[in-house]
Amino acid sequence: MTTMTQTSARFREFKMPDVGEGLTEAEILKWFVQPGDTVTDGQVVCEVETAKAAVELPIPFDGVVHELRFPEGTTVDVGQVIITVDVAPGSDDAVAPAADPVQEPVEAPAEEPKGRTPVLVGYGVAESSTKRRPRKGASAAPEAAAVAAAVQAELNGHGSAAPVVDAPPAGRPLAKPPVRKLAKDLGIDLATVVPTGKDGIITREDVHAAAAPAAEASPAPASLAAAPQASEPAAAPAEAPAAVGSARETRIPVKGVRKAIAQAMVGSAFTAPHVTEFVTVDVTRTMKLVAELKEDKEMAGVRVNPLLIIAKALLVAIKRNPEVNAAWDEANQEIVQKHYVNLGIAAATPRGLIVPNIKDAHDKTLPQLAAALGELVTTARDGKTSPAAMAGGTVTITNVGVFGVDTGTPILNPGESAILAVGAIKLQPWVHKGKVKPRQVTTLALSFDHRLVDGELGSKVLADVAAILEQPKRLITWA
Repeated sequence: MTTMTQTSARFREFKMPDVGEGLTEAEILKWFVQPGDTVTDGQVVCEVETAKAAVELPIPFDGVVHELRFPEGTTVDVGQVIITVDVAPGSDDAVAPAADPVQEPVEAPAEEPKGRTPVLVGYGVAESSTKRRPRKGASAAPEAAAVAAAVQAELNGHGSAAPVVDAPPAGRPLAKPPVRKLAKDLGIDLATVVPTGKDGIITREDVHAAAAPAAEASPAPASLAAAPQASEPAAAPAEAPAAVGSARETRIPVKGVRKAIAQAMVGSAFTAPHVTEFVTVDVTRTMKLVAELKEDKEMAGVRVNPLLIIAKALLVAIKRNPEVNAAWDEANQEIVQKHYVNLGIAAATPRGLIVPNIKDAHDKTLPQLAAALGELVTTARDGKTSPAAMAGGTVTITNVGVFGVDTGTPILNPGESAILAVGAIKLQPWVHKGKVKPRQVTTLALSFDHRLVDGELGSKVLADVAAILEQPKRLITWA
């Protein structure tokens, strides 16, 4: 299945592609074109955010933009049309394709998954297992119902002066099964919720908005809200109205990177039995080495910092203890030992925590590793990390020390065997050569999957990293 359809000789549709492996939805972050703009094959028309990364989408044909189906900030299912293009502007041999009529989604029996074919970005979406049935016609609602809908919009937090859109007819409200379940769990009657989704479909945000002020609503507006749905209910404006208790909490939809983080961390924490060990180490010599490398001509143009030496130390420790670099295959009941190291670096970004990795980090020299680290961090902070850059990691480093934290008990990145947390490097009193002296000290924490890594093996890896940071010359003698 491709990401575009041809509705006539003149107008073509471009659908939301699967920009990652098996992703089902993406949020439109920004449109780079508007109706009337000329586009060419391969031109980027929008930026979308998936559960893994922000991705720019190029359009695969020439023409003039006819319609943008969704505004910025909308989460769109893979396979839905997001833009239509007039590929023969000035012609009058065809009419523009209209947006799909409002239809009520109903669940269909599950079918065997079908293969997907490569498309412009990622892979084509598999055939949908959801079928739709046409809605019955609806008569115009009375004026009093419009007033009731406006009041309900006020209660939902959408405002009273919002523009109006066509509403679903009286009867069963339009909502996807997960949204219906959410409403049921929160005790919200969908008939009282004003939809803001396309074609009058109720979204998760609508349900949350209705749930927030429900307990604070006064009897008068509540009775009005129980009136029949209006034919033109209010849609969400730019700012929400003041409501009783509305300033006391904020509800943020869980989606995109945050949703992926939550699912991954829960899955990891309740699948892999975690063990965490700690060691405090004098890294004064490592800090001296960092200062010397910054003046080295071979390191010119790359960023040199303690994380670089720590990453190299972990790679050497893995080389000395290769059994730690493995994965658990639950389906086949096998331990898969990796003969390569894709070193993950946990990065805090405006969109949340992501873990891109340096492919084949074990083969890189120190300058190459420094360059790869710099590129990885810059790309992550710019929000341009691709899904491929976050796939296939084997072990990870998380540097909590940049926040002034001494240490932590990190959770494994799913599919990996170990994660090393690095604490803040601080000047502390330390016994050195029989005397108490101020030394630069940090605490390391290594979490590992106890199905794969026994206590002895985990301890050896952590002790080797600490030994290298205490005596960096071991990078040469142990390499």
